Amino acid sequence: MTLGSQIVVVDDELNIRSALVTLLEKKQYRVRGAGSAEEALEQLETTAADLVLTDLKMPGMGGMEFLHRLKHTWPDTEVLVMTAFGSIDTAVEAIRCGAYDYLTKPIDRDRFALVVEKALERHALSCENKQLKDRLETRTRFEQMIGESEPMQRVYGLVEMVADSDVTVLLTGESGTGKELVARAIHHKSHRANGPFVTLNCGALPENLFESELFGYEKGAFTGATTNKMGRFELADGGTLLLDEVGELSLKSQVDFLRVLETKEFRRLGGTKVVKVDTRIVAATNRNLEEAVKEGAFREDLYYRLNVVPIPLPPLRERGNDIPMLAERFMHEFSALHHRAAKDISRPAMRLLRLYAWPGNIRQLRNLIERLVVTVKDTVIEPTHLPEEIQVSREDARTMVVSLGSPLKEIEREAIRRTLTEVTNHREKAAKLLGISLRALQYKIKEYGIRE
Repeated sequence: MTLGSQIVVVDDELNIRSALVTLLEKKQYRVRGAGSAEEALEQLETTAADLVLTDLKMPGMGGMEFLHRLKHTWPDTEVLVMTAFGSIDTAVEAIRCGAYDYLTKPIDRDRFALVVEKALERHALSCENKQLKDRLETRTRFEQMIGESEPMQRVYGLVEMVADSDVTVLLTGESGTGKELVARAIHHKSHRANGPFVTLNCGALPENLFESELFGYEKGAFTGATTNKMGRFELADGGTLLLDEVGELSLKSQVDFLRVLETKEFRRLGGTKVVKVDTRIVAATNRNLEEAVKEGAFREDLYYRLNVVPIPLPPLRERGNDIPMLAERFMHEFSALHHRAAKDISRPAMRLLRLYAWPGNIRQLRNLIERLVVTVKDTVIEPTHLPEEIQVSREDARTMVVSLGSPLKEIEREAIRRTLTEVTNHREKAAKLLGISLRALQYKIKEYGIRE
C-alpha cells in the first residue's frame, strides 16, 4: 500500500465528499476535499497531488474541462472520475483524455479501495521510471560519463555552462580521470556538435613532428612528403580540437601553438597560403601547469590563454560513492565483450574497492573489472579475488606507526616514501597528497636519498 500519498477529492456534494475523505483517511492517505474544480485547481497550485478523484457533473467548471486543465499542468497526477451509471459514455471519454479509470455512483467500497490503490501504484511506478529516465538522459548528455557524486555534479555544471560557447577550456586532473570524455561532452552539447571532434596527443609527438601534425604540410615540404596533408587544426575546422597532454609541449612548439591560438590562422609546413580556421580549443593535462610556469617549462602567456575556463576533474579516490556505479557499468560492458555471465560484487569486496586509493583512477578500475570478468569463475566477486594491494584498506595503507622520540627527519622521510609508493611514484600526485609543491618534494627526495 502506498501510504502517505496525497489525494484530492473533488465533488460539489458535501456528504459524498466527506464520506470519501473519511474513508481514504482511514487507509492512512493524506486527503483534501474540494467543493469545485476551481477550488481544487487552487489547492493544486500550492500542494501537488498523486491522485485526484473528481465528479464529472459539477456546477461551474465541469469534470471534463477540469481533467484537461489538470493533465495539461500536472501530467503525472493520476485521475479517477466518478459518475452516475447513466453517464458511463462520458467516463469512457475521460479515460481516453488521460483519466486512469472511472467509478460509478453509488460508490462500491471494495472496488473503490482497489482502484485507488492501483492508481497510486501506477503513479509511483511512473515517477520511478521518470527518475531512471532522467538519470539515463544525464549520462547520455554527458557522453557516457558516469557518476552522481558531488565532485562530478560540479563537473557537469561547468560543462553545461561552457559547452555552447567558444571559450577555451583547460581540463586538468590525474591520468585516467576521463578528460577526453569531458571534452567530447563539451563538443556534443555545443553548436559545433555536427562538426568534427579531433584529438592530438601532444605527449606522443617529438618536437620535429608537432608542427606538421598540427598545421599539416605541402607536397615536397620535406623528404617523404609526397602529397598535401591537412593538419589537426584544419581537420577540426567548424568543430573542436582536443590537445591532450598539452603540458608536454616543448617551448618551441608552445610558441607556434600560441600564435595560431590567438590568430586562428597559419601556413602549412612548406606552404605560403594562409589558412584560416574556426576551431574551438579544449586542452587537457595531468601536469600542474602553474608549477611548470614557475619552473620555466611552460610559457606563462600560453597558460593564461588556455586557462580561460578551467575544469578540474576529481580523482577516483574522491568519488567513492561513484565506484559501485562504475564497476557495474564495466562489468556489463566486459561481460558482453567476452561473452561471459555478468558477476555480482559482494559487499565486502565493494567496500575494499571504495577504500582503495586508485592511483590509476577510472582506467585502473576499468582494467581490473575486465580482468575479474575473464579470470574469476565464481558468480560473485569476493575480497579474495581482488589484487593484494586492494585487499589492504586505504586506512591501513595510510597508517604510520611512529615511535615516541623518532627524529622528525625520519618521520618525514617515511611519509614521503610511503606516499610515493601508494601513488606508484607519481610525484605530482604525491606532492598534492602531502600538501607541498612539486619542487619542494623533489628537493626532499634528493635530500633524503629516497629511491623510487
